[in-house]
Amino acid sequence: MRSEQGGGRDVIVIGAGAAGLACAADLVAAGLRVSLLEASDAVGGRIRTDRVSGFVTDRGFQVFNTAYPQVKRRLALRPLRLRPFTPGVLVHTGGGRLLQFTDPTRRPRESRDLVPGRLASARDLAALGLLTAQDAVLPAGRLRARSDRTTLTALTDAGLSTKLIETFFRPFLSGVFLEDGLETSSRYFHFVWRSMVRGTLCLPADGIGAVPAQLAGALPHAVLRTGTPVARLTGDGVVLSDGTEHHAPTVVVATHPTAAVRLLPTLKVPPGRTVTTLYHAADRSPLREPTLLIDTARRFLNTCVLTEVHPHYAPDGRALISTSVLGAPDPTEEAVVRAALAEAYGADTDSWQLVHRYTVHDALPAMPPPLPLSRTSRFSPGRYVCGDHRATGSLQGALASGARAAREVLADTQR
Repeated sequence: MRSEQGGGRDVIVIGAGAAGLACAADLVAAGLRVSLLEASDAVGGRIRTDRVSGFVTDRGFQVFNTAYPQVKRRLALRPLRLRPFTPGVLVHTGGGRLLQFTDPTRRPRESRDLVPGRLASARDLAALGLLTAQDAVLPAGRLRARSDRTTLTALTDAGLSTKLIETFFRPFLSGVFLEDGLETSSRYFHFVWRSMVRGTLCLPADGIGAVPAQLAGALPHAVLRTGTPVARLTGDGVVLSDGTEHHAPTVVVATHPTAAVRLLPTLKVPPGRTVTTLYHAADRSPLREPTLLIDTARRFLNTCVLTEVHPHYAPDGRALISTSVLGAPDPTEEAVVRAALAEAYGADTDSWQLVHRYTVHDALPAMPPPLPLSRTSRFSPGRYVCGDHRATGSLQGALASGARAAREVLADTQR
């Protein structure tokens, strides 16, 4: 077995996704010698972007929320060249009928479908307004202190009718939680709703992969090594797949949950949610606005014309349409999705070209109640673990988990 050249490190971080990048950055800032080892050819983990025939295709539909505290702390927004979605969604209620669910505080002139009797009753609108106001203004500590139950129970207890839940919340939140039973923690729902009310949902010009790329670019040159898979942990470091041994008294596992369990066999991780995103190219845009579209029949989670949000996503002026569905549909099911898109957009989808298809397994961790919003990274002496499965299934959760791991490493090594 070969030992690494150039001496050991204080900490080895395995995995250069959002959690590993945040952890490594904070440890480096504290003066520790850090090696960040990534098995893949680039950083990002599940937050990656590919160029396919010139099109910008994220590995699964993802949006960037400017309200996340960790985003505000770590990222410069201007270099990302962000373009926003409209503050709301279009709801397809069948037969080609689209209703606009818009934030009336930002787009009052486009809130005609929030007139009582269209999308919701006056009672529903009052209950929704109260829920939204509380989530927007209450201190975060108050939200954390609430009793945790399912999102469905919380929405019902807030006074929202079954009609509004089935027309808007279930189809919309299915695309956020990657489950359609609304069984996700209400505590997490309130934080998601808060972030949407307070922030702006955007797309970076070069895809969501620009986010981890910026985080990696801020690290000192010698810290990050890509194409470096770790085979196992040892008593004094790690062994790479090529047999090389790297030494460090502290190791942080910041990988995908499946890889984390392989390296730490007794680690408990939640089940994962699977999603498939289809990218179609069309000669003309089927919707001339940068808006997310959801389907009350739930034949798809959500769809949008990415090039209406950011023209940079297509190389030649064509429209690029993203559509996400739960699980991993077979070609027969994809035909059903294409037919649903034709109805929702009121467009001929037969001529659409399938540019790419991504199925992302364990795209999000399951988050049923009671959900701790953050778990300790401590696993055993000198061994730590972080990732969104240790917090919440979001960029904020992954970054916050990496930050917590760094704090706990520093607290333990500086005793």
